[in-house]
Parts: sequence; structure tokens; C-alpha cells
Amino acid sequence: MQEPTFLILTALAGEPLHGYGVIQEVSRLSSGRVVLRPGTLYGALDRLSEQGLVAAEREEIVDGRLRRYYRLTEEGAGVLHAEAQRLADNAAEARRRLGTRKAPRRATRQAHAG
Repeated sequence: MQEPTFLILTALAGEPLHGYGVIQEVSRLSSGRVVLRPGTLYGALDRLSEQGLVAAEREEIVDGRLRRYYRLTEEGAGVLHAEAQRLADNAAEARRRLGTRKAPRRATRQAHAG
């Protein structure tokens, strides 16, 4: 799963959000590293909806504009949980290997006889 998809699902895990709310939450979750453009977000939400991972919950009109709220489905929560576990397992293994890593030898300079 690509990081933007993981972050979109994570953003929706707490409560339903409208598109701009998802964009803001993804930015916050990633400390600003992942910035979703509206076209990218709505394409991803359409794909995730087709896969049954998110669903439109409700719509409202705010300042004359339609605002659609999306929620994580039970299937989406299961997929997110599995991906979070996979990432945690990978991170744990990386930390384990780094903990057993031998310190690199320092390069020694050899005096050249002239």
C-alpha cells in the first residue's frame, strides 16, 4: 500500500471527514511530507470506495457548495489494521538489526614512506 493511501485511511479512522478535512489531516499525520491535491484525493477516494474501504456517509451544503463526508468501512479498518501491523513488524525488524549492527571500523591512515 502506498503511503498516501495509508494516510487517507488513517485520517478516516477516527471520524468521518470531508475532502478538505482529509487533506489537512494527511498533511498533519505526515508532518507536511505528504500534500494531497484535490484531484489526487478524490481519485483515491473513488478508488477506495470501489474497493469497499471507504464510503460516503453524508452530504451537506456549506456556503452553496456540496460537502461530502467519507468514513472508513469495517473492511477498510481491517485493511488498515493489517497494513499498520505489517509496517510495525518491518520497523521492529529494522530496529532489531540496527541494534545488533557492529560499529563501522574507522579508516586508519597509513604513513607513506617517501
